[in-house]
Amino acid sequence: MVLQKNARDIEFKKQQIWTVVSAIPYGCVASYGQIATMAGLPNYARFVGSCLKNLPKDTLLPWHRIINSQGKISFPLDSARFFRQKELLEKEHVLVINGRVSLKKYQWNV
Repeated sequence: MVLQKNARDIEFKKQQIWTVVSAIPYGCVASYGQIATMAGLPNYARFVGSCLKNLPKDTLLPWHRIINSQGKISFPLDSARFFRQKELLEKEHVLVINGRVSLKKYQWNV
C-alpha cells in the first residue's frame, strides 16, 4: 500500500512538472529549478531533470527549453543530445553561444 501511494505521488509530481514544461513559451527557456518551483516542488530541480531524461523520444513536450541555472545546456558539449537541443533552441531564435543562453534575454518570466 505504501509503495502504491509513493508511485501515485511520483506520478502526480511528474504531471505537475510536465504541465509547467508544456507552458514554456516558444523562444523562451527556463531552468530546472524554475520549473520545479513553478510546479510547487521547490528544491526538486534534479527530479525535473530525471523526469525529462525519461521522456519518450517522440514526446511533444518542449524539453529543449530547459537549461541549467547558469544558462547552460546540460549535455556534454560534443554530444548528439547537446547539438539536438541547441538546434531546437536556435529554430526558435534562441541564441546559443558556447553552450550558453542569455537568461536576461530568453528566460521565461511569469
